[in-house]
Amino acid sequence: MSTFAGTARYYRLYRPGIPAEAVQLLRAEVEHLAPPRRLLDLGTGTGQVPAALHEAFTEIDAVEPDADMVAQADTALHLMIQDPPLRLHRQRAEDFTPPYPGWRADVVTICRAFGWMDQEAVLKKLGTCVSSTGVVAVMSDGSPWTDARSLWAGALRELVQQFLGARRPAGGQTCTHHDRSSAQVLTESAFSQVSEHCIALKRVWTPEQVIGFLYSTSFAARPLFGEAIEEFEEEATTLLEQYTAGGPLLEEVEFQVVLARRRSRPSRPAPASPLRAVHGPGHG
Repeated sequence: MSTFAGTARYYRLYRPGIPAEAVQLLRAEVEHLAPPRRLLDLGTGTGQVPAALHEAFTEIDAVEPDADMVAQADTALHLMIQDPPLRLHRQRAEDFTPPYPGWRADVVTICRAFGWMDQEAVLKKLGTCVSSTGVVAVMSDGSPWTDARSLWAGALRELVQQFLGARRPAGGQTCTHHDRSSAQVLTESAFSQVSEHCIALKRVWTPEQVIGFLYSTSFAARPLFGEAIEEFEEEATTLLEQYTAGGPLLEEVEFQVVLARRRSRPSRPAPASPLRAVHGPGHG
């Protein structure tokens, strides 16, 4: 079973897109470039990153292994993207191959997906198909499971654990986090010049949106609840409505963008010019 089986529709409807500040940061990487400007989005999901960035690029390649996600991305992206060539690849990031000889990406984006990849294998592959001045952008933010800062998110996390267990399920298996940050992994790759950017956000949710968001995730996908789904949904709705009595559900989030590029080589000093004798007027 796919890690994200049953999540695609909820992902498209309830997953927050990438913030405007992140869009500006990534657009700035290619504004000075003449065409072609190529975007490669790995783990595209339902295509949120290409949807936000397509106007800055002349070619877009989006990679996603889940068939339902690809179908959602295909529908959403082709409604808004007419001019830039758009290619959807149903495959793992590790298996991506350039669409034609000489193709090189100017920007590679990996949003909320790096943790699911064979990171070293992906970065090794990117070392062969990213332009010499290209940038790899790894983006992530919190969720009620990993970053439960508000009271309602902490209570909801406990409820999910009551139904599904303490370790988050992923496609019938449990998922173990990587023990190194994205920045640490990148510094040990061909893209070792790393800068980190944190964008503070405040999101406003309704109970329906929060539950829809949960169903978009691997750790609380709707099929995982089995016959208990109606019981869970009723308890989750009741719990969240208790916290909306004083206003909407607020979530403070840090959206992180890690930019990595090849370390520029120090310029070699110009060879010394051979000395030439300069003869002035003779003195006899």
